[in-house]
Amino acid sequence: MRKGAECYLSSEVVSSTVSLVIVGQTVEAASGCGVASGRAAAAVRSFARCWTTDLRHRQIRVNVISPGYTETPIFNKAGLTQARVDELKMSFAAAVPLGRMGRPDEVAKAALFLASDDSSYVAGIELVVDGGVAQV
Repeated sequence: MRKGAECYLSSEVVSSTVSLVIVGQTVEAASGCGVASGRAAAAVRSFARCWTTDLRHRQIRVNVISPGYTETPIFNKAGLTQARVDELKMSFAAAVPLGRMGRPDEVAKAALFLASDDSSYVAGIELVVDGGVAQV
């Protein structure tokens, strides 16, 4: 477990019921890149809806969280020059209605919401955390 992750897994925060959170995608679906990518995203959403129905008698909620452009250390590990990394980040930020890339903690907070009792009446949804890319 990474340092800091323990705060998200404390017994006060995690739901007393079972909540399955599947990580989906939005970036490729929103940009129109590839039929296979779109089909995979649709399949993940379909799994959540089907499993929600199939597992309801066991009181298991299933939801999808789909992050958009998120600034993570992977950019510096892709073998690109720093100038190219900066160019990509600026390009991604320009595509987001909020004008910036997301932060990992913003995606984590959304996932935490879906895993917690605060979302006890939320099931079978896709929560898109992408700064508005897929909606605008």
